[in-house]
Parts: sequence; structure tokens; C-alpha cells
Amino acid sequence: MNYAPTAQKPKPVVGEGEFKFAAAYFDHGHLYGQINGLTEAGGQLAMIYDEDPERLAKVEKDFPGAKVARSFDEVLESDVHMVAAAAIPNRRGPIGCQVMRAGKDYFTDKCPFTTLEQLADARQVVKETGRKYMVYFSERLHVESAWYVDQLIQDGVIGDIVHMEIFGPHRLSKPNRPDWFFDKEQYGGILTDIASHQFDQFLHYNRCTQGKVVHAIVDNRVNADKPGLEDVGQASLILENGVQCFSRVNWFTPDGMRGWGDGRSFITGTKGVIEIRKYFDFGRSNEGNVILLADGEKDTILHVDGKVGFPFFGQLILDCLNRTEHAMTQEHAFAASQLSLEAQALADANRVS
Repeated sequence: MNYAPTAQKPKPVVGEGEFKFAAAYFDHGHLYGQINGLTEAGGQLAMIYDEDPERLAKVEKDFPGAKVARSFDEVLESDVHMVAAAAIPNRRGPIGCQVMRAGKDYFTDKCPFTTLEQLADARQVVKETGRKYMVYFSERLHVESAWYVDQLIQDGVIGDIVHMEIFGPHRLSKPNRPDWFFDKEQYGGILTDIASHQFDQFLHYNRCTQGKVVHAIVDNRVNADKPGLEDVGQASLILENGVQCFSRVNWFTPDGMRGWGDGRSFITGTKGVIEIRKYFDFGRSNEGNVILLADGEKDTILHVDGKVGFPFFGQLILDCLNRTEHAMTQEHAFAASQLSLEAQALADANRVS
């Protein structure tokens, strides 16, 4: 279940040894993507840690140049600039606070929190320490078409955004999932988890940090053997600028589909419309990063695979070294999480089954 895109033309932003980071808690394979992004941007994976000895032995083989820490305290006491981690979701907030109190920046897999109380704690620790609590929203940060579309939007190609819809179907692969994946207290719920990607995109493309959840619902439709699992969910939002947003997520990607999920985004503007086919062109080809664009003059298909790269990771490294906020603002990271948690809370209140 490792998700680790690679850039065709990596662009290091620092020299060897200028930015060192540790990778800890390999509970989710997204950590491999976090490591890839940082190392391609010039970061040095200096240390690895995991609580599971068997898993740690595999990680050690994957990253033979990194020192193996025998405890997390050893990581916290090291000279790394950042700790990247993908712990079980309900542990991510407390681990992040540990990292920041140790004087290091934190880069966690999504979802960054499973409760609003964890979010409040992290806000306070950021305020106290001045450290960063960054989030790996891979469906934007590690997808070239998502980057390219942002530039189109900011350049005014489709005018002002009116409405956004983002669909995030995933393949369940139930036999391969760990126990915590089916425990809602540990993973936080489907809107807290998968839909956090989409709340990130809603806010980022609109350059907003405020919004209101007006509808949310979740359910377990066909997985009665896993009562803690939510296999479908949706939410509607209105952002502070009036843009309407709709998120739909589920665990129903069929085995016959060519990829793990047909992730698509639809963006309606006052002057044009965009559709993003992120991972493959459903029913036609394996090519991802396909953008369908129509404006006041024509409609066209843009193929951007291999043409954009993943600028976020270099920006993040420089932000950590220079104490700037170009890759992602702290306000944005927390706002996206807060909206997903509020959506989950509303869905929980609405659930009748």
C-alpha cells in the first residue's frame, strides 16, 4: 500500500547535508511518498524509526543509508531539521506535539488529527514553539495536474470559481489492511481521513481559510463484518468567498478498474470549466494528469504528466530553513483539518444506522 510518486526531473533546492530529516512510524505507506518528495528536493534521510521490529527491518533495507534509531527519543534528540511520519491517525497529533516541543518541524501524513481537541493542542504548541506542523495532502501535493490547474486558476483562465466537486474513490483491499484501519477511534472516520484531501484543495484553489459545512453524511453499506468502517461519505461546504464545494469519497473502486481510484475534480468558473483526471483516463488509457479545459474560445485537452514535477517539497525544505510559508501556510493546514473534522462531526450526528 505504498504511495510513492517520483519526479521525472527532480530539482534539489539544497546541497548534500544541508537539510536532514528523520522518518518515523511507518504505519501507512504514504510515508514512502513523503520521503521520496523530500529526498528528490535535496533532503537527506538521516534517521529512521519504527516501533515494529519486523517492519523496521524492512525499512532498514529500503533505506540503508539512514541511521536506525532504537527509540523515538533518539530521533527527538538528534540534529535533524524535520520529522516526517505516518503513524496511526489518532496518534499523529500527540506525536507532532512531541516533535515540535523538541525543536523540530513536523510533516505528517493526512489526516493530521482525529479530534478537534488534538487540533487545538497542536495550535497551542505551534504558538509556543514556532515550529511547523505540515501535512502531506498527497492528492494535491504529489499530483502534477493538481499543480498545473492551480496555475490556470490563479492566472484567471476560468475566471472566478463558482463551484467545485471532487471525487475520491479508493479500492478497499480489505485483506491487506491493518486492524486500525477498521477502528473508527483510530482512523477518525471517512470524512476525517480521505476527504481531508479534498478540503485541502477547496481551500487552496480558492485561497480561503474559512468555510462552513452545510451537509455531511457517512455510512457502512456492505461491510457489516467491519462495523467500525465507513465505506461511503459526502459533504457540502460553502467557503467564505461564497464558492460551493462538494466532496464524495468511498471504498468502492472495483477490482477490474485499472487504478486504485478514479480521482477526479470538476471546477466551474465564471469564464470556463476544468475537469482533472488525476491517475488515469478512465476507460481509455493508463495516462494520468489529464486536464479537460473549456473557456470562452475553445475546449482542449492538456497532457501534463512529467511536465510539472512536485514543487511543494523543495518549497517546504526552504520554508523550514528560512522560516517562511511558501509551500503551505500553517493557517491553511489547520483550516483544512478543522473543516474535515467538522464535516465528520456533522455526519456522525446525522447518522441513523
